[in-house]
Amino acid sequence: MTKPTQDHRRDRAGLTYVYPVVSRRSRGVSIGVNLNPNRACNWRCVYCQVEGLQRGAAPELDLALLRSELDGFLTEVLQGDWLERLAPPEARRINDVALSGDGESTTSAQFDQAVEVIAETMGRHGLIEQGIKLVLITNGSMIHKAHVQAGLRRMAQANGEVWFKLDGGREEDRLRVNDVRIPNSRVQENLALCAQLVRTRIQTCMFERQGQPPSEDHVQAYLDFLAARLAEGVPIQDVMLYGLARDSHQPEASELSPLSDAWLLQTAQRIEALGLPVTAYGAEGLLAQPEA
Repeated sequence: MTKPTQDHRRDRAGLTYVYPVVSRRSRGVSIGVNLNPNRACNWRCVYCQVEGLQRGAAPELDLALLRSELDGFLTEVLQGDWLERLAPPEARRINDVALSGDGESTTSAQFDQAVEVIAETMGRHGLIEQGIKLVLITNGSMIHKAHVQAGLRRMAQANGEVWFKLDGGREEDRLRVNDVRIPNSRVQENLALCAQLVRTRIQTCMFERQGQPPSEDHVQAYLDFLAARLAEGVPIQDVMLYGLARDSHQPEASELSPLSDAWLLQTAQRIEALGLPVTAYGAEGLLAQPEA
């Protein structure tokens, strides 16, 4: 039987844009918003669990449908018995509304409009005043676009935060893990800009490949990248370090396997030594988190 924390299918609610996930990272029910129902992304991470992933951008959105689906699902969760029926007891709370899905949300030309719809709908249901977060899970590659920045500013007004993907500190590391060529200068600039506009957290996935953990060069380059951003004064909030929990549906899937909890914890300690709080997740869930 599939564990609740492993079921991230976008069709669980039978809707086009809205889907629920019991998330090991957010430790509650995350109401996902998928702006990429065409399964298109401008990156192709080797650990991506999306079946039929294709290169490309988000399609034109039906904003009225997005509003209707989110409004209806929030009504069902807040006023009905959805949580009692489908969420385990320890996760019967809404943790966030998250822009995430089958591709990179910020490739949508209507990203800022979608954020406005989501923020307005959350506000009408009283979620923002309750402290429920509006989260964007992103590879950060489109932050330099004006309409994306407009969306981030609106997120900041709606208790928003960004989970900025950083799986490597060098161009060659991102090419190997994310199958994309993007210069360090662009990653540096976009991360700094993002953190200036909205609360920004780093999310990092590490794993064994062909039975070997990330090389020391890979890990040190990642640490050096973070240290340089901190030295520049980029207001990174913390790091979420996680290993594999779900099967990849990319050609490299057979090469990948989870890291040991001990390896992840040791790496988390190295990140903490930079002065960044770290939450670490293994294949079975939470391993370590900052002290309250």
